[in-house]
Amino acid sequence: MRNNEHHIRDLAEQADFASADLDRDYNAKATVSTKAFAAEMQRYRQASVEPRARWGRHFDLVYDEESGQRIDIFGPSSGGGLNPVFIFIHGGYWRALSKEDSAMMAGMLGGEGIATVVVDYRLAPDVSLAEITREVRAALAFVWRHGPKYGLDPDRITVGGSSAGGHLAATLLSEGWQGELGLPKDVVKFAMLVSGLFELGPVAATFPQEWLNLSPAEIDQLSPLRHVPALGCPINVAWSDQEADGFKRQSRAFADCWIAVGGGVTELEVADRNHYNILMDWCSSKTEMSQALLTGIRSVG
Repeated sequence: MRNNEHHIRDLAEQADFASADLDRDYNAKATVSTKAFAAEMQRYRQASVEPRARWGRHFDLVYDEESGQRIDIFGPSSGGGLNPVFIFIHGGYWRALSKEDSAMMAGMLGGEGIATVVVDYRLAPDVSLAEITREVRAALAFVWRHGPKYGLDPDRITVGGSSAGGHLAATLLSEGWQGELGLPKDVVKFAMLVSGLFELGPVAATFPQEWLNLSPAEIDQLSPLRHVPALGCPINVAWSDQEADGFKRQSRAFADCWIAVGGGVTELEVADRNHYNILMDWCSSKTEMSQALLTGIRSVG
């Protein structure tokens, strides 16, 4: 039996919960007031606009000709050298937000000599989750293949994401797909997964199924918990203490599975934060969130 099978079974059995209970466990928006949610979305946008003047290097680069999707690159001047790079994938339950709302860490990282790549992808229900996953993998391949042209070191690629973006970042760590794009298995050297979703069985039994329309085959193919690589890169799994319970369970289960196959894991539960404002801690280098991210990036040789 694979080490993660009991975690898959335990999470999948949540689909037998009363639908109202399961919806509550995966309803991040219900953990904050309507006013607070709107305020956090405004803060996301403002904190992503602020780094553009000082740290913006390249905007709206097309990384995938098939979809036309784009990335923004922030960071220090390369000065003839190559900078370590953090690729960030936004959340929004796979149907909302964009790269324009998702560069809040770019100034903090730029000040530490680290570049940031923020990824756009098409949203559900206009495209399937399989297509969204293909697009973010294409973004990673673009950075690895063309990064040096933009001052990015292909040997020091790290990734991260929040909520649905945590899921998508984890799909970059999954085993078995890299060869199709000509990437090395260890293309990602560190990942920080914030409030992510890693097993889609219970998600498909809740309200997001309205726009995801996941089939059993897609649940299996696109659940990172089912495709944990042996001896994967070091990861940090983080969540807020005010998360909906489903996000907490999934984060802990993914960390356990990573440990079970020999991967290095640090876990971080951030006090006095919710599903949304936890990301704003990346605006300052002095927070637990930023120190965890910086430690992971700097650990890459």
